[in-house]
Amino acid sequence: MPRFLLPRFFFLVLLFCTGGLHAQPTTDTRGLLPVPTQAAWGQGRFPIKASFTWQVSTLAPSSAADSAITETVNRFLLPALSAASPSADAVRKARLASQVPMANLVIQYGRAGQLLALGEDESYSLRVTPMGVSLNAATHLGVLRGLATLRQLVVHEKKSFWFPEVDITDSPRFVWRGLLLDAARHFMPLPVIKRNLDGMWATKLNVMHWHLSDDQGFRVESRALPRLHTMGSEGQFYTQAQVREVLAYASRRGIRVVPEFDMPGHTTAWLPGYPELASNDSTYGVSPRWGVLNIAIDPTKETTYQLIDKLLAEMTALFPDPYFHIGGDENDGRQWKRNPRIAQYMRDNKMVTDKGQVDKHALQTFFNRRIAQMLTNYNKRMVGWDEILGPGLPTDAVIQSWRGRKGLYDAAKQGHPTLLSNGYYIDLNYSAASHYAVDPLPQDAPLTAEQKKLVLGGEATMWAEFVDSVIVDSRIWPRAAAVAERLWSSGSVTSVPDMYRRLALVSQQLDAMGLQHKKAPEKLLAQLAQGQAVAPLRTFASVLEPVKEYKRHFQGFKYTTQTPLTRLVDAALPESDAAREFGVAVDALLARRAASAGTLPADTRATLAALRATLLRWQANDALVQPLLTTNPTLTEYAPLSIQLKALATLSLERLAQLEKRQAPTAAWQAAALKQLEAAKAPAGQTELAIVPAVRRLVEAK
Repeated sequence: MPRFLLPRFFFLVLLFCTGGLHAQPTTDTRGLLPVPTQAAWGQGRFPIKASFTWQVSTLAPSSAADSAITETVNRFLLPALSAASPSADAVRKARLASQVPMANLVIQYGRAGQLLALGEDESYSLRVTPMGVSLNAATHLGVLRGLATLRQLVVHEKKSFWFPEVDITDSPRFVWRGLLLDAARHFMPLPVIKRNLDGMWATKLNVMHWHLSDDQGFRVESRALPRLHTMGSEGQFYTQAQVREVLAYASRRGIRVVPEFDMPGHTTAWLPGYPELASNDSTYGVSPRWGVLNIAIDPTKETTYQLIDKLLAEMTALFPDPYFHIGGDENDGRQWKRNPRIAQYMRDNKMVTDKGQVDKHALQTFFNRRIAQMLTNYNKRMVGWDEILGPGLPTDAVIQSWRGRKGLYDAAKQGHPTLLSNGYYIDLNYSAASHYAVDPLPQDAPLTAEQKKLVLGGEATMWAEFVDSVIVDSRIWPRAAAVAERLWSSGSVTSVPDMYRRLALVSQQLDAMGLQHKKAPEKLLAQLAQGQAVAPLRTFASVLEPVKEYKRHFQGFKYTTQTPLTRLVDAALPESDAAREFGVAVDALLARRAASAGTLPADTRATLAALRATLLRWQANDALVQPLLTTNPTLTEYAPLSIQLKALATLSLERLAQLEKRQAPTAAWQAAALKQLEAAKAPAGQTELAIVPAVRRLVEAK
């Protein structure tokens, strides 16, 4: 072995012989998210001091890998340790050049990982003893994953900082763990992209799916077809230099970037610059409207493919990832059917159904095959939404299922690699628990062993109709971390309460790293308060959630791309922690009460007291917040929900008194309470009261 590895061997033997730890499936999760494959905790700790040092060694030196590790340590790990030091500089400068393992943190990897090779080794082992920390991996990508874990291990206790003694071995369950960022509906400047890449590193996500074109914008500079971005972006696009900057930034965090240029539908923004692509004679501008516009480019003209080929030649060279996403979703074919020439083309080429009707899916499949061949010519593999699945599609084309599991199973059964996004649409404002419950490969999946290998993983999707660059972080984090754990950790890791406990810790870490998921909503609340006390508005907003799915389109408020996202609905978080915690306390109270007889035990009385204090605060808040709601025109629409919050709090306090006395509610009281609950379900200002389900459980309890 190389001479410099010999001392390290004895160092590692010493580390692994200290404490007598044995790897085992992780049950004690501490603050780790995602949960590692195996972890064994000791009783000791390694104290972090101002003299903290670190070093890296490898069998195959690589400047790119070394640079990525160094940047990660300096940017993310050492700042978390610097608070333990009277001088941050003393920590930041503490890398040792010696090959002899003398540092507090010794990092060793075998070779530079091939980021663009799907399934590259991301495993690592991490060992903390009272003597030091050792991080070992086959590739530098494993080191980057291990550093994310090490950052989560930092414990701050009074004035001391330390790592707990632990032995971790870890590797991902799925090779594709993605986050879709939609920069087409609302443009996302580079700082937004970069800080979300930081969040992805922290939670071990490894693919950024960059949605770069849609009806509302074409967001990348094209030198081959410049009218795409000059006429299709309203001036908001990424230069090619900026794209390369993002690619380099992502690469240093071990994250691939897969671009998406949606076609043949969702292409309205292509048409102002290149009207010859259109399927009819209409003139189009970039759409200010949301929704499915059913505008598609013409797949029957050879000039269409010539133009697309010119674009793909440029964009496949710009984006190095071997996978290239063509979208392919939500095209109902109405423009094709209504154009006599296109309809005749379908009939002439036998693109008809069994009933003799023109078949738009057959035409789109023809289009997909043509695009797939172009991508093959440029050494790329095609990715598309599940609508692209059809006969003759190359089996290496990846099918991303957003409409349901059936699309994923059908694709795998036909030999296609697959991704799951159905259940991971974080823009729909569902809870972290709902996403956490979705598994790309559940035990009852109707697939053979070989077909299961085709399930690559999944992606959380952040569509941007109702988010802009200011509030987007609050719509992604921390809920995306729950998806990240589902894609990294064992399918047996399913405890929802433990997930939420750790999610709160991760949220704090992300905030410290510069993510704006906590700061941005707070700033928006302060703006809405207009110089008045913000606390009552904060209390009110804490129990509100935006309406689910895409109901904001149908709540009496007309949205366009120019609508400012500065209302209370935009400050309300997708998942109310206050409402969730209230629900947990209600369930605990009801369970303990049912399990006890006679005098209520101390823990039940404590839960009652805590619930009563919360309800009294909500009850009193209406008087504090109504003056602001009724005098600020942007808040007036929310006044009825504050009144309902007060009513539900009063109702719940009455029910708590009954429970405490072990009194059953009268039929009349319960009927009136349920009527009140039905009224409280009505949304206002595209928000709804998140405590309604928990209050209903309280009211209906026997």
